[in-house]
Amino acid sequence: MGDLSAFTAPAFRNRLTAVLAETAAAKALPNACYTDPDFLAFERARLYEAGWACIGFGKDVAKPGDVLPLSLLGLPLVLVRDTKGEIRVFHNVCSHRGAQLVTEPCHVGAVLRCPYHSWAYDLEGKLKATPFIGGPNVNRCDGFDKSQHGLRAVRTAVWFDMVFVNVSGQAPDFSAYIAPLAERWSMFDQSLIRHSGADSSSTFDVNCNWKLAVENYCEAYHLPWVHPALNSYSKLEDHYNINEWDSFAGQGSRVYRPQLTESGEELPNFPGLPSQFRGGAEYAALFPNVLLGVHQDHFFCVRLEPVGVDRTLEHLELYYVGDQALDDTYAQIRSANLRAWKTVFAEDVGVVERMQRGRASPAFDGGVFSPVMDVPTHCFHKWAAQRLM
Repeated sequence: MGDLSAFTAPAFRNRLTAVLAETAAAKALPNACYTDPDFLAFERARLYEAGWACIGFGKDVAKPGDVLPLSLLGLPLVLVRDTKGEIRVFHNVCSHRGAQLVTEPCHVGAVLRCPYHSWAYDLEGKLKATPFIGGPNVNRCDGFDKSQHGLRAVRTAVWFDMVFVNVSGQAPDFSAYIAPLAERWSMFDQSLIRHSGADSSSTFDVNCNWKLAVENYCEAYHLPWVHPALNSYSKLEDHYNINEWDSFAGQGSRVYRPQLTESGEELPNFPGLPSQFRGGAEYAALFPNVLLGVHQDHFFCVRLEPVGVDRTLEHLELYYVGDQALDDTYAQIRSANLRAWKTVFAEDVGVVERMQRGRASPAFDGGVFSPVMDVPTHCFHKWAAQRLM
C-alpha cells in the first residue's frame, strides 16, 4: 500500500467539499480518484469495507457444499453455502499459515480443507482438524484451542439473490441500508426471481475506473447519442430522475416496450404491479457497486468488480419471474433479451473508456453537472465524497 496521506490532507478534503455544493455549482470528484493506484486502497476502506458492498450471487453456490472464491479490491473472500443451505462469507485464508483456501469454484461437501497442511474447517467456519500439529500422527497439541482458530466470518446479507458483505463489521444493519430501495420496489416479489443459467449471464471487461460505470448508469442524458435503438422506443423525454442522496440514484422510464421476437411473445410478469411498471421500468445504482433494473417481466443486476484503477469487470445477471419462465418455450425470448441488454451495455463501454482516458488530462479535473440531467450522478458523487472525507 502506498502513501495515503495525500487523501486525508486538508487540500484534498477541501477539494471534496466542493462536490457537496448544490448540483449547479458543484465540482465533480477530481482526477486522482480515477487514476491514482494508491487511491484504490483508500476507497476500499472508505467506500467498500466500511459499508455494504455486493460480492456475488446466491445462484453461484446453488447447492449445500458449493464454494466460490471472490476478491473485493484484492481482499480474498470465499462464498459458501453451508450444509443447512445458508449462505456465508469468510476471509479466504487458513488460520495456520495464511494460505488461500480456495482458488476455483468447487463443491467441497461438508469440509473446507487447506491444501498446505490439511487443516480442515466445517462450512460454519469452525476448525475441525489439525493433522500432525503435535508431530507425526499426533493431531493435538497441548494449549492449542481449536475453537479460537476458526475461519474469520464476514458480515453477510442476501437481497434479490445478491450477496452483500460488510467487512468492517461496523456498518448499520443491512435492513437499514437496503430499506429505501426495498420500499420503493416492494411490489416486486423477490421470492419469484429465477436465474436460467447461460442465457442469463454475461461479463464485460472494461478499461475504466468503476466509478465511471456508476456515473454513466445513473443518468439518461446520453441516451439519444449512445443508445439510438433503445432511444427509439424509450426516449429521453420518457425518462425521469431517481434521486436518493444517501443510498441509490438512477432513472426511470415510463415507456419500456421492446419487441424482442417477431411474434411479440411475452415473458411471465410479476403479479400485482401498479400501472407505473406495466410498460415502464426503473434503473438504480445501489452504492457502491451494483447497477439494477426492474421490469414487469425481469430483473437484472450488474455487479461491478474493480480489478484496477482503470479496469472493471461488469457481471450482468438476468432473473425472470417464476419457474414457468425457465421453460424451453421461453428460451428464444430469454436469449433475445440477453442480446438486447448486451448491446446496450456494450454501447456504454466506448464512452466510459473515453472518460477514463480523459482523466489523464490536466485540462480537466472532474467537470460539472447539469442541474436538470445530472442530478442522479451528482447523488453518487456526494455519497462518495462524504465517505471519503
